[in-house]
Amino acid sequence: MQHVRRIVTGLVAAGVGLTSMGLAAPAQAAAPSAPASSHGSRSLAAVLTSDGNQFDHNWHDYDIVTEAALAVLKAKPNSPVKVITDGKTPITVFAPNDRAFRRLATDLFHKHYRSEKAVFTDLATKVGVDTIENVLLYHVVPGKTITAKQALGLPRNAAVATALPGASFRVHVRDRHPVTVELKDNDRNDTNPYLLRTQLDLNKGNKQIAHGINRVLRPVDL
Repeated sequence: MQHVRRIVTGLVAAGVGLTSMGLAAPAQAAAPSAPASSHGSRSLAAVLTSDGNQFDHNWHDYDIVTEAALAVLKAKPNSPVKVITDGKTPITVFAPNDRAFRRLATDLFHKHYRSEKAVFTDLATKVGVDTIENVLLYHVVPGKTITAKQALGLPRNAAVATALPGASFRVHVRDRHPVTVELKDNDRNDTNPYLLRTQLDLNKGNKQIAHGINRVLRPVDL
Protein backbone atom coordinates (compact mmCIF):
# COMPACT_ATOMS: atom_id res chain seq x y z
CA MET A 1 0.00 0.00 0.00
CA GLN A 2 3.01 2.30 0.14
CA HIS A 3 2.69 3.07 -3.58
CA VAL A 4 -0.99 3.89 -3.11
CA ARG A 5 -0.21 6.37 -0.35
CA ARG A 6 2.45 7.96 -2.52
CA ILE A 7 -0.06 8.56 -5.31
CA VAL A 8 -2.47 10.35 -2.97
CA THR A 9 0.11 12.33 -1.00
CA GLY A 10 2.03 13.17 -4.17
CA LEU A 11 -1.03 14.73 -5.77
CA VAL A 12 -1.70 16.80 -2.67
CA ALA A 13 1.92 17.89 -2.37
CA ALA A 14 1.90 19.00 -5.98
CA GLY A 15 -0.84 21.46 -5.13
CA VAL A 16 -3.47 19.51 -7.04
CA GLY A 17 -5.73 18.65 -4.13
CA LEU A 18 -8.43 16.01 -4.15
CA THR A 19 -11.49 18.19 -4.67
CA SER A 20 -13.67 18.81 -7.70
CA MET A 21 -11.97 21.16 -10.15
CA GLY A 22 -13.02 23.36 -13.02
CA LEU A 23 -11.72 22.39 -16.45
CA ALA A 24 -8.48 24.24 -17.01
CA ALA A 25 -7.44 25.75 -20.32
CA PRO A 26 -4.09 24.59 -21.73
CA ALA A 27 -1.14 26.62 -20.50
CA GLN A 28 0.72 25.94 -23.75
CA ALA A 29 -0.54 25.32 -27.26
CA ALA A 30 0.03 21.63 -27.90
CA ALA A 31 -0.58 21.62 -31.64
CA PRO A 32 -2.64 23.40 -34.26
CA SER A 33 -6.10 21.94 -34.62
CA ALA A 34 -8.74 22.29 -37.29
CA PRO A 35 -11.52 24.84 -36.71
CA ALA A 36 -14.11 23.43 -34.33
CA SER A 37 -16.86 24.05 -36.87
CA SER A 38 -15.37 21.39 -39.14
CA HIS A 39 -15.77 18.66 -36.51
CA GLY A 40 -18.78 16.59 -35.49
CA SER A 41 -20.23 16.53 -31.98
CA ARG A 42 -20.32 12.84 -31.08
CA SER A 43 -18.90 12.57 -27.56
CA LEU A 44 -16.16 10.24 -26.40
CA ALA A 45 -18.57 8.91 -23.78
CA ALA A 46 -20.85 7.70 -26.58
CA VAL A 47 -17.94 5.90 -28.22
CA LEU A 48 -16.62 4.34 -25.02
CA THR A 49 -20.01 2.96 -24.00
CA SER A 50 -21.06 1.81 -27.48
CA ASP A 51 -19.84 -1.78 -26.94
CA GLY A 52 -22.36 -2.54 -24.21
CA ASN A 53 -20.36 -1.02 -21.36
CA GLN A 54 -19.14 -4.19 -19.64
CA PHE A 55 -15.93 -6.00 -18.80
CA ASP A 56 -14.74 -8.66 -21.22
CA HIS A 57 -11.61 -10.71 -21.97
CA ASN A 58 -10.08 -8.27 -24.44
CA TRP A 59 -7.19 -6.47 -22.73
CA HIS A 60 -6.70 -4.20 -25.74
CA ASP A 61 -9.91 -2.18 -25.49
CA TYR A 62 -11.07 0.46 -22.99
CA ASP A 63 -13.49 -1.10 -20.50
CA ILE A 64 -11.54 -0.13 -17.38
CA VAL A 65 -11.11 3.53 -18.28
CA THR A 66 -14.81 3.63 -19.19
CA GLU A 67 -15.86 2.14 -15.85
CA ALA A 68 -13.45 4.45 -14.02
CA ALA A 69 -15.00 7.52 -15.65
CA LEU A 70 -18.52 6.28 -14.88
CA ALA A 71 -17.57 5.60 -11.25
CA VAL A 72 -16.20 9.13 -10.87
CA LEU A 73 -19.32 10.67 -12.38
CA LYS A 74 -21.58 8.55 -10.20
CA ALA A 75 -19.77 9.69 -7.05
CA LYS A 76 -19.17 13.25 -8.26
CA PRO A 77 -21.72 14.27 -10.92
CA ASN A 78 -20.10 17.69 -11.37
CA SER A 79 -16.58 16.37 -11.84
CA PRO A 80 -14.74 17.90 -14.81
CA VAL A 81 -14.50 14.33 -16.11
CA LYS A 82 -18.04 14.93 -17.40
CA VAL A 83 -16.52 16.89 -20.30
CA ILE A 84 -16.28 13.57 -22.17
CA THR A 85 -20.09 13.57 -22.36
CA ASP A 86 -20.25 16.97 -24.09
CA GLY A 87 -19.36 16.38 -27.71
CA LYS A 88 -19.43 20.10 -28.46
CA THR A 89 -16.35 20.70 -26.29
CA PRO A 90 -13.03 20.00 -28.05
CA ILE A 91 -10.70 17.67 -26.14
CA THR A 92 -7.99 15.16 -26.88
CA VAL A 93 -7.75 12.12 -24.63
CA PHE A 94 -4.78 9.77 -24.42
CA ALA A 95 -6.68 6.67 -23.34
CA PRO A 96 -4.91 3.80 -21.53
CA ASN A 97 -6.21 0.42 -22.65
CA ASP A 98 -7.19 -2.34 -20.21
CA ARG A 99 -3.73 -3.88 -20.32
CA ALA A 100 -2.27 -0.51 -19.30
CA PHE A 101 -4.42 -0.48 -16.17
CA ARG A 102 -3.44 -4.06 -15.41
CA ARG A 103 0.21 -2.99 -15.54
CA LEU A 104 -0.52 -0.14 -13.13
CA ALA A 105 -2.43 -2.35 -10.68
CA THR A 106 0.30 -5.00 -10.80
CA ASP A 107 2.90 -2.35 -10.04
CA LEU A 108 0.88 -0.92 -7.15
CA PHE A 109 -0.45 -4.09 -5.54
CA HIS A 110 2.05 -6.77 -6.67
CA LYS A 111 -0.66 -9.12 -7.86
CA HIS A 112 -1.32 -11.09 -11.02
CA TYR A 113 -4.71 -10.22 -12.50
CA ARG A 114 -6.82 -12.56 -14.58
CA SER A 115 -9.81 -10.26 -15.12
CA GLU A 116 -10.52 -6.63 -15.93
CA LYS A 117 -13.10 -6.50 -13.14
CA ALA A 118 -10.47 -7.51 -10.55
CA VAL A 119 -8.16 -4.71 -11.76
CA PHE A 120 -10.93 -2.14 -11.59
CA THR A 121 -12.13 -3.31 -8.17
CA ASP A 122 -8.68 -3.04 -6.62
CA LEU A 123 -8.08 0.41 -8.08
CA ALA A 124 -11.51 1.68 -7.03
CA THR A 125 -11.33 0.36 -3.46
CA LYS A 126 -7.64 0.82 -2.66
CA VAL A 127 -6.85 4.05 -4.50
CA GLY A 128 -10.19 5.85 -4.24
CA VAL A 129 -12.42 7.87 -6.50
CA ASP A 130 -10.69 11.23 -5.96
CA THR A 131 -7.31 9.91 -7.03
CA ILE A 132 -8.87 8.07 -9.98
CA GLU A 133 -10.49 11.36 -11.00
CA ASN A 134 -7.14 13.14 -11.01
CA VAL A 135 -5.41 10.35 -12.91
CA LEU A 136 -8.14 10.44 -15.57
CA LEU A 137 -7.88 14.23 -15.89
CA TYR A 138 -4.13 13.90 -16.41
CA HIS A 139 -4.93 12.15 -19.72
CA VAL A 140 -7.23 14.91 -21.03
CA VAL A 141 -5.96 17.84 -23.11
CA PRO A 142 -8.77 20.43 -23.07
CA GLY A 143 -9.62 22.83 -25.87
CA LYS A 144 -7.75 20.94 -28.60
CA THR A 145 -8.64 18.31 -31.18
CA ILE A 146 -5.18 16.88 -31.86
CA THR A 147 -5.07 14.25 -34.58
CA ALA A 148 -2.35 11.61 -34.74
CA LYS A 149 -0.84 13.40 -37.73
CA GLN A 150 -0.64 16.63 -35.75
CA ALA A 151 0.90 14.80 -32.79
CA LEU A 152 3.62 13.46 -35.08
CA GLY A 153 4.31 17.02 -36.18
CA LEU A 154 4.91 18.34 -32.66
CA PRO A 155 8.36 19.66 -31.75
CA ARG A 156 10.51 17.18 -29.83
CA ASN A 157 9.56 17.20 -26.12
CA ALA A 158 6.63 19.57 -26.60
CA ALA A 159 4.82 20.21 -23.31
CA VAL A 160 1.08 19.54 -23.26
CA ALA A 161 -1.07 20.97 -20.45
CA THR A 162 -3.86 18.75 -19.16
CA ALA A 163 -7.20 19.18 -17.42
CA LEU A 164 -5.42 18.45 -14.14
CA PRO A 165 -4.59 22.00 -12.95
CA GLY A 166 -0.90 22.78 -13.04
CA ALA A 167 0.01 19.47 -14.66
CA SER A 168 1.52 18.59 -18.01
CA PHE A 169 3.30 15.78 -19.81
CA ARG A 170 5.67 15.90 -22.76
CA VAL A 171 5.23 14.45 -26.23
CA HIS A 172 8.43 12.97 -27.60
CA VAL A 173 8.43 11.97 -31.27
CA ARG A 174 11.01 9.23 -31.72
CA ASP A 175 12.72 9.21 -35.11
CA ARG A 176 12.43 5.53 -35.80
CA HIS A 177 10.86 3.46 -38.54
CA PRO A 178 8.00 3.57 -38.05
CA VAL A 179 7.96 6.88 -36.18
CA THR A 180 6.58 6.48 -32.65
CA VAL A 181 5.14 8.99 -30.19
CA GLU A 182 6.23 8.60 -26.58
CA LEU A 183 4.54 10.44 -23.69
CA LYS A 184 6.82 11.49 -20.84
CA ASP A 185 4.93 11.72 -17.54
CA ASN A 186 6.03 12.72 -14.02
CA ASP A 187 7.23 9.25 -13.02
CA ARG A 188 10.83 9.39 -14.16
CA ASN A 189 11.76 5.87 -13.09
CA ASP A 190 9.06 3.97 -14.95
CA THR A 191 8.64 3.10 -18.62
CA ASN A 192 6.86 5.85 -20.53
CA PRO A 193 3.64 5.18 -22.44
CA TYR A 194 3.51 5.40 -26.21
CA LEU A 195 0.71 5.77 -28.72
CA LEU A 196 -0.68 2.51 -30.07
CA ARG A 197 -0.47 2.72 -33.85
CA THR A 198 -3.62 0.66 -34.36
CA GLN A 199 -5.64 2.78 -31.90
CA LEU A 200 -5.21 6.32 -33.20
CA ASP A 201 -7.84 8.94 -34.01
CA LEU A 202 -10.67 7.20 -32.14
CA ASN A 203 -13.89 9.15 -32.84
CA LYS A 204 -12.19 10.68 -35.87
CA GLY A 205 -13.97 13.64 -37.43
CA ASN A 206 -15.41 14.86 -34.14
CA LYS A 207 -14.39 17.59 -31.72
CA GLN A 208 -13.54 14.95 -29.11
CA ILE A 209 -10.81 12.57 -30.19
CA ALA A 210 -8.79 9.88 -28.43
CA HIS A 211 -5.58 7.95 -29.00
CA GLY A 212 -4.90 4.64 -27.29
CA ILE A 213 -1.77 4.32 -25.15
CA ASN A 214 -0.11 1.25 -23.66
CA ARG A 215 0.47 2.51 -20.10
CA VAL A 216 -1.27 4.81 -17.65
CA LEU A 217 0.24 8.30 -17.42
CA ARG A 218 1.37 9.00 -13.86
CA PRO A 219 0.91 12.53 -12.48
CA VAL A 220 3.46 11.88 -9.70
CA ASP A 221 6.68 9.92 -9.30
CA LEU A 222 5.90 6.59 -7.67
